[in-house]
Amino acid sequence: MTALTAGGSIWMDGRLVPWDAAQVHVLTQSLHYGWAVYEGIRVHDTADGPAVFRLRDHLARLTCSARVCLMDIPYAEEELAAATVELVRAGGAGPRYVRPLVYLGYGSMGVALDLSEVRVAIAAWSWEEPPERVWRLVTSGWRRNHQDAIPPLAKTTGAYLNSCLAKLAANRGGYDDAVLLTASGHVSECSAANIFLVKSGVLHTPSVEQGILPGITRASVLDLARGAGITVVERPVAHAELYTADELFVTGTATGVVPVESLDDRPTTARGAGPVTTVLRDAYRQAAAGRHPAAADWLTPVGG
Repeated sequence: MTALTAGGSIWMDGRLVPWDAAQVHVLTQSLHYGWAVYEGIRVHDTADGPAVFRLRDHLARLTCSARVCLMDIPYAEEELAAATVELVRAGGAGPRYVRPLVYLGYGSMGVALDLSEVRVAIAAWSWEEPPERVWRLVTSGWRRNHQDAIPPLAKTTGAYLNSCLAKLAANRGGYDDAVLLTASGHVSECSAANIFLVKSGVLHTPSVEQGILPGITRASVLDLARGAGITVVERPVAHAELYTADELFVTGTATGVVPVESLDDRPTTARGAGPVTTVLRDAYRQAAAGRHPAAADWLTPVGG
């Protein structure tokens, strides 16, 4: 969780408006029924100035999420990319977090939603790089949203009630995050991060069929692992496999790559950042900073 400090502008429906003027009506259907989609995007400092990490991939996923929710975004991805760059440039230097949001305007109310009034906002705020640390995880008593109930491939606001319940319970129990299981008891993901395990030098992660949100950071790490010659397996992962892993780590836009020292108070063999985790964490940091060959297509410079 990060505290927000008012300041600067927010892009709303084609124009920059002052931060405190970026308001929506309390009776928007998106507030009452959770019918909105969003993204979280990072801006990193590089030797050539600030750059947005995998902007086009995030906007492509935003478009797909909107399609799942039957919302037609009234702006092309190129327009949203330009708006993001404009907004970040106006906000000044330093690492930032960008939040595009697609939601419904005011005018109707009811579960039979009026989808004709689709609005778009993009906000950005300062986001310092998190300190280097390891996480302690706990298995959540809440199960991951079933794909036949709420489509996990769409990054919808309403679906994150599931994540919030799991995260709050974990934090109140003294843990950093929670691992959610599927209805069948397989590993899905953490509250807002994908999870990986390493066993005998092989990298394993739950497949899309396990109700995960296919993370952009997850995809980046998979590409970096393959580029480093690490064997990658995407498959159903049994819960108990996490207990016997040599290494565990999680990935997410907000967190990057974070080693895990234990699950349910059972330490991993490495008890933190093992050799595979270290290689991938360092490679990801280099890519985000524009110092890795993979970053050539991943960074959108903001300019001055």
